[in-house]
Amino acid sequence: MEKETIRYCQSCGMPLTKPENLGTEADGTANDEYCTYCYRDGHFTWDCTMEEMIEQCAQFHDQFKDESGRSFTREEAVAAMRAYFPMLKRWQR
Repeated sequence: MEKETIRYCQSCGMPLTKPENLGTEADGTANDEYCTYCYRDGHFTWDCTMEEMIEQCAQFHDQFKDESGRSFTREEAVAAMRAYFPMLKRWQR
């Protein structure tokens, strides 16, 4: 049996594990690349820089877990996002 691949928002990195987490296009159809917090009605919900997105997401650092289930500190979360976000579609130049 194949292991299901988890998709991640290509703006903030949030796991897209539930249909209600998916962003939407202008016609209301689901967008499977972005979450509902970042992309709604066919456009980004916030015009920001990658660094501004990292600062916004850093508020939720206690929800980020490592392989052992330990929560990240804010500093660890920011460092991880600074390494990861440049690989996301929205932030590639």
